[in-house]
Amino acid sequence: MTLRLTHAMRGAAAAAALFASALAAQAADVKPAIVYDLGGKFDKSFNEGVYNGAERFKKETGVDYRDFEVQNDSQREQALRRFAREGYSPVVAVGFSQASSVEKVSAEFPKTQFTIIDMVVDKPNVQSVVFKEHEGSYVVGLMAAKASKTGKVGFVGGMDIPLIRKFACGYVQGVKAGNASAEVYQNMTGTTGAAWNDPVKGAELAKSQMDRGADVIYHAAGGTGIGVLRAAADAGKFGIGVDSNQNALHPGKVLTSMLKRVDVATYKTFMDARNGSWKPGATALGLKEEGVGYALDDSNKAVVTAEIKAAADKAVADIVSGAVKVHDYMSDSKCPM
Repeated sequence: MTLRLTHAMRGAAAAAALFASALAAQAADVKPAIVYDLGGKFDKSFNEGVYNGAERFKKETGVDYRDFEVQNDSQREQALRRFAREGYSPVVAVGFSQASSVEKVSAEFPKTQFTIIDMVVDKPNVQSVVFKEHEGSYVVGLMAAKASKTGKVGFVGGMDIPLIRKFACGYVQGVKAGNASAEVYQNMTGTTGAAWNDPVKGAELAKSQMDRGADVIYHAAGGTGIGVLRAAADAGKFGIGVDSNQNALHPGKVLTSMLKRVDVATYKTFMDARNGSWKPGATALGLKEEGVGYALDDSNKAVVTAEIKAAADKAVADIVSGAVKVHDYMSDSKCPM
């Protein structure tokens, strides 16, 4: 019996050692990389969320990654191809603008795993992660209506594209749910990629909306939104952040932030690749999947009243249950509000 136990223990030890060795080899084989969208990885918004997810992965696993910040549209394809050629996988492409580049480069490197955030690319080696931004925008719109003293609120978008109209449409629907007679001013920053990185223009648009009475302004404009939040704070009004938690940029002056968990998407992409569970195909993350939400922390808890929080939490529950349907501009461009 002792002999059998010893043999069993030796077998278990050998199996454990083999498993550990396999995990180590697998970790060593994973070479993650990121190609950021215009605006840079420290935009305090969309790109930085991706960076934070990658940093979490690195801290937990000890596996490093490479990244690249594009300065113009032509660099997207070059960067993706270079990473694939050098054996990096998975390669995360940040933003809808990379769709055509991902489609082309993924076909050239069929063994490389690509993940694109904010667009669907139907290829056997591409994972597409999109979000239900309209759901999160509805919630912060409701909060804006509850916090507004003038009954007038604003929205500043970045590049004028359907995706950003999706944010705006959900926001307007939430505002109207909180105050049916509220006015919502809307402006887009531009029609090119430069619209994501123009804080001066963002501040100008916010000021024009505040001149008309808006006292809460939500932005979905990447780096441009930093100017929106600053202008609102300087004027003693509320801004609403987006993508990453931007509450701490102006404590007490950012009502909340509509969280778009690109950090979680990036972390999961890297971790799944490391664990061998990465899969191609499209995934849509909303309130139910905790892919979007609103931020509450020490920076804004004093301005989010019990009434506002209760209304926001009820809206989340109602959307998750299906009691409230939020219009998706991407499916139907006729926003009901």
